Amino acid sequence: MCDIVLQKASQLVRETQAEPVQRSHVRSFFDEPTNTVTYVVHDSITMRGAVIDSVLNFDAAAGRTNTTAADELIGYVRSAGITIDWLLETHAHADHLSAAPYIQSRCGGQLAIGSEIITVQHGFGKIFNVGAEFARDGSEFDKLFNDGDQFTVGSIKAIALHVPGHTPADMAYVIGDLVFTGDTLFMPDYGTARADFPGGDAAQLYRSIRRLLELPDATRLFLCHDYKAPGRDHYLWETTVAAERAGNVHAHEGISEESFVVMRTARDATLSMPKLILPSVQVNMRAGHLPATEENGTSYLKLPLNVL
Repeated sequence: MCDIVLQKASQLVRETQAEPVQRSHVRSFFDEPTNTVTYVVHDSITMRGAVIDSVLNFDAAAGRTNTTAADELIGYVRSAGITIDWLLETHAHADHLSAAPYIQSRCGGQLAIGSEIITVQHGFGKIFNVGAEFARDGSEFDKLFNDGDQFTVGSIKAIALHVPGHTPADMAYVIGDLVFTGDTLFMPDYGTARADFPGGDAAQLYRSIRRLLELPDATRLFLCHDYKAPGRDHYLWETTVAAERAGNVHAHEGISEESFVVMRTARDATLSMPKLILPSVQVNMRAGHLPATEENGTSYLKLPLNVL
């Protein structure tokens, strides 16, 4: 079956690579406690940009948030003179809280995620028994992207790609010749994302990976996490389609869907849940907003027992 959306994304990458002037500039911010990479990508001509997968610091033992990571990012944006057009979420993260509303309140921009966030909201809305006050229609976000939706970062063309499997809502963002993959892929020596969260699917994940790896070989991929594979003593979060095709330990060229699903299912069965999954999903399914305060003025997170 012809993938028209992927053809358009590949064409965008090639056209951007052929341009005489490289307009896109990327700055990464690594949060070691959650092994998360946040990106600010901007158009060096218009100085307009996007923030991708931001982090709100959270001390689970104390039940306190802080904005150290977000403030560092905001400081960079302001000092560089970047106007933020977008706050992009690749999915509702299970390992860190999003700082998107906080950054938006200081830098502006539209907060966006994939339209299948509605599926995630319905599933986790039941798990957390949040009640009718939680709309479950994605209205907490400013924009819900469907597969193939086109947008711009300054004058740089961009396309949203739906890459489900890790969660139903995962998106990758092709911005010029750069691709921000979220949790779908990791560095070649570490492999791929888990697919055992509610709504996850290893076969879907395989197909999403194969879709991304159909992009041109030189396409630069920017990953949301790194955990330092065995034998590697430093963090890495940028790779290429060619490197992933040739060397991804879980999904290199020649790995069949059947063998991938067997491997991924067995591997996932050995993994413990992320430490911050319960607070993270409760906040992130609300677009990074904390649950509404109760009559005493305090916001509370729930701890469902014997569910996940």
